[in-house]
Amino acid sequence: MAGEKAAKVPRAAYERELLRLQTELVKLQEWVRTEGARLVVVFEGRDAAGKGGTIKRVSEHLNPRVARTVALPKPTERERGQWYFQRYVEQLPAAGEIALFDRSWYNRAGIEHVMGFCTQEEYQLFLRQCPVFERMLIEDGILLRKYWFSVSDAVQQERFSRRLEDPTRRWKLSPMDLESISRWEAYSRAKDQMLVHTDTSDAPWYVVESDDKRRARLNMIAHLLDSVPYHEVPPPVLELPPRPPSTGYERPPRDLQTYVPDHAAGL
Repeated sequence: MAGEKAAKVPRAAYERELLRLQTELVKLQEWVRTEGARLVVVFEGRDAAGKGGTIKRVSEHLNPRVARTVALPKPTERERGQWYFQRYVEQLPAAGEIALFDRSWYNRAGIEHVMGFCTQEEYQLFLRQCPVFERMLIEDGILLRKYWFSVSDAVQQERFSRRLEDPTRRWKLSPMDLESISRWEAYSRAKDQMLVHTDTSDAPWYVVESDDKRRARLNMIAHLLDSVPYHEVPPPVLELPPRPPSTGYERPPRDLQTYVPDHAAGL
């Protein structure tokens, strides 16, 4: 499908298949929890490529105590004095957990490199160390999946324009996002170099074409499920206990409590 223009997925088909895949994600979660597995999913890609929306659909029905999203802010002064990978190591899952990285250690290969937030020496060191770092994770038993969300310049521009006009999504548009428009080719070169050095047999990159967000979400989730050898864990048998008879409890008068105004009544 790479390079081909596919028809948009109809909403009804999308919602039906998304629910099926999300049901499978819950089964995957229960397998991770009971088997003590550790799953790391890295979401990277262009600004406005649909990473956040996909993460939202992945985690929508999952237990936040098992599956958590990692979206780190810019490093503190102390973190800048650490080994680069150190603050990401702290976010890795323990046994029975899933970590969804909304951007990751690959910040150094992308935004930090393009915007000059790291030195050339730090950038080259990252390219050398990253495959070794990821191999260590895999050798220790972590299941690592890396997804690059690819979006065309025309679609990115369109999504930026919609964010600018929508007050509920304007927060998604930062000065750094706007800067990415004028540095499109620089980000393209950085992505190419990143793939050359870090698309390894141990930890390959999987590219998600995301001009169609619905298609991208379905494709990414389906691939993740296919890539993990999980199986359905039978749930415990639960029964609702009978409600005991009243022992004479009486609720206090309602006028002793402060209620939220009925805003809906005026609609």
